[in-house]
Amino acid sequence: MARIVNVSKGTTVAGQARKAESLWARLVGLMGRRRLEEGEGLLLSPCSSVQTFFMRFPIDVIFVDGEAKVVKVAPALGPFRVALGGRGARDALEVAAGIAARSDTAVGDRLAVEDDRQGGKE
Repeated sequence: MARIVNVSKGTTVAGQARKAESLWARLVGLMGRRRLEEGEGLLLSPCSSVQTFFMRFPIDVIFVDGEAKVVKVAPALGPFRVALGGRGARDALEVAAGIAARSDTAVGDRLAVEDDRQGGKE
């Protein structure tokens, strides 16, 4: 688990984000889940586009580049949709719908991943 913070705004985007780095983990993603609780997230790496096929709820998707700068925010992406991260997108953070707005996360902001196991920033 990791904590994702918006260092540009001083807000927490996801207090408990799971990392999905293997092909299988990225492919399965949030499928099968009934909801994503506030504070939960899924960090897909690498990932420049997402699909919400077979999902049951909308999510916010925050795409970041190689320097953890937000390059696109796809708010309230509903089931059976696709979102492309666009130019420079390297990773995607999936959080509950509305979290991007509540954490004031916008294009140009920098995010940081604080790994719980190491107690520091990656």
